[in-house]
Amino acid sequence: MTRMPATDADHRIAADRRWTIGHAPWLTEAERSSRARVIIDNDFMGDPDDLYQLVHHLLSPSVHIPLIISSHLHVDEPWDPSEQQAAHGVLVVRDVLARMGIDGADDLVIAGAEHAMVDRRTPQDTPAARAIIAEALRDDPRPLYYCAGGGLTDLASALLLEPAIADRMTLIWIGGAEYPDLGLATPGGPAAEYNLSIDTESARCVFGDTRIPIWQVTRAAYRYALISLAELRVGVRPLGAVGSYLYGELAEVGRMVATFGMSIGETYDLGDQPLVLLTALQTAFEPDPASSNYVIRPTPDLDADGLYVPDPEGRPMRVYTDIDSRLAFEDLKAKLAELHAWQDGRLEAAAPAEPPAGLQE
Repeated sequence: MTRMPATDADHRIAADRRWTIGHAPWLTEAERSSRARVIIDNDFMGDPDDLYQLVHHLLSPSVHIPLIISSHLHVDEPWDPSEQQAAHGVLVVRDVLARMGIDGADDLVIAGAEHAMVDRRTPQDTPAARAIIAEALRDDPRPLYYCAGGGLTDLASALLLEPAIADRMTLIWIGGAEYPDLGLATPGGPAAEYNLSIDTESARCVFGDTRIPIWQVTRAAYRYALISLAELRVGVRPLGAVGSYLYGELAEVGRMVATFGMSIGETYDLGDQPLVLLTALQTAFEPDPASSNYVIRPTPDLDADGLYVPDPEGRPMRVYTDIDSRLAFEDLKAKLAELHAWQDGRLEAAAPAEPPAGLQE
């Protein structure tokens, strides 16, 4: 589980080992050139898979991150039963930034709404919703992806407040149950998927009442993001303070579950990893997440229980059927290794690029 950080924690990152988002000093200027924008929206007080996604996105130079939104969970959620889940998540994100040695990013992090929408047509006019609108309306040639790993309260509110932004970004959402013809139903799983049930009315709004393009990673697909705890112990935990922190937060889930006489077994589903895979790890030419498979079908509506209502006239959407876990996990480990080497002083800043021949003074 994600634990509340100490507000005065000193993570002892040396001044010359600190950096800013988008300017990883161990990369050359060409290697850290971004070609897409990503708004991150996740419930950072919940399942720690969102921490792995956050760190991975922050270490991915091909995406520019203008905004990180901390969203709420269910009411009385065991991860955080308080009424300040979004605000607490902001503290978690800022702590992660500090652990990574990132400066100047606190203003990018904002708390979303603390409660679900009362119905699919009534927005919550929050600073988070207004920040989404401002970024979507900003002139920028790079495509904008809205990467959501929890509920959709803040996005739905922004779309209701300013419908025009639907044409200026693509939603990539980790959420929604299996479609009857796409993937096996999760054994013992509830009919309404976890992330969708955080705010069913917001999902109904986004799917049924807006024009925003959707790339959906359903429960059937995100369960492919399965990794063994042994892989994490050997491949992530030794990678410096950040790797140790990530593994420790996941291990805490095992300890919490054990108090109920249960075991999480030998694997964990890092189900938010597709948000990085589908944005930062696209092909070099004709950019697209080509190593993960999807089908195109009309966007359905959702009923009050969060179940699909087919709409043959719905706008086309992508529904991912499987994801390239190998690429996602190996890339995460490689980037953590680079960060560890930088913080440990074994990797120095990349040399400035030499001017093309004939342009030297």
